Amino acid sequence: MRSDTAFVIMLAASLAACSQASEEAPPAEAGGAATPMVPFNAGENVSPFAIGSLHAAALKDAVFSPANDNRTLATNQSKADVDALLTAEGLATDVLELSVQPLIVRTADRVLLFDTGNGPSGMLSASMATAGVEAGAVTDIFISHSHGDHVGGLVGANGGLAFPNAAIHISANEWAAMQANAQLASLVTTVTTRVATFEPGAELTPGVRAVDIQGHTPGHSGYLITSGQASLLYIGDTMHHSVISVQRPDWTIAFDGNAPLAQESRKALLSSSAASGQRVYAVHFPFPGLGRFENRAGTFVWVAE
Repeated sequence: MRSDTAFVIMLAASLAACSQASEEAPPAEAGGAATPMVPFNAGENVSPFAIGSLHAAALKDAVFSPANDNRTLATNQSKADVDALLTAEGLATDVLELSVQPLIVRTADRVLLFDTGNGPSGMLSASMATAGVEAGAVTDIFISHSHGDHVGGLVGANGGLAFPNAAIHISANEWAAMQANAQLASLVTTVTTRVATFEPGAELTPGVRAVDIQGHTPGHSGYLITSGQASLLYIGDTMHHSVISVQRPDWTIAFDGNAPLAQESRKALLSSSAASGQRVYAVHFPFPGLGRFENRAGTFVWVAE
């Protein structure tokens, strides 16, 4: 298992490399040849924002409300411990609300979708329609990992590709795990011809680099999106709850395949991001999941935009 220090060094180096590349590259609009980018429409379930010169939007897909019974989050703690933490933040103690919001980004020549939500049972299609983007316009999909609330939307209600023109970027380790999972056999068959695998740290499209964040699944990946001096780190399922996962990163999450490694990764990402002021996109935090981590007297907190 990696040490926490080693992970911080690796993550910091990855972010620094992306930042240096973005500083050296001219802004997209500087050449004058780029196609004007149309911003996304706003709505109740669509929250547009910018990443440098890029248009982006949070797209709500669903909200989960698991019981606060130590079976989902904080499985190594007592309910009293969790209740005390939630109460201090003014949150209810009966259920734990977890949002699901894929991210969409428009560049000069691409439409990028980060994770695809639950599929037909979710509201991603409706949110995309509100935002003003058609499924056929998506050119690239970046999958953080293969859990159903992230890959379910790859396949439409008719069993075919939901995004027929998109390359599906997924880490080689995660793709291997998907192929070995009998429950995903139908999905794997449908998407195989569109899948493009990558190794940790790879630059996948201009301005998008994979970030290796281990522990949740065999090939779990975050993504660093850069535009000029601006950047956004998409953290996938590194964290699930904006209070529990952030303020108590050692509390075990039932969804993590390798819980000790996932806890190590959480602490390292929190430390690195808080130190650098990195802007973060958290797919399961309260909608729209956009903000930063801060270290306040030794405790990390989520500061939403």
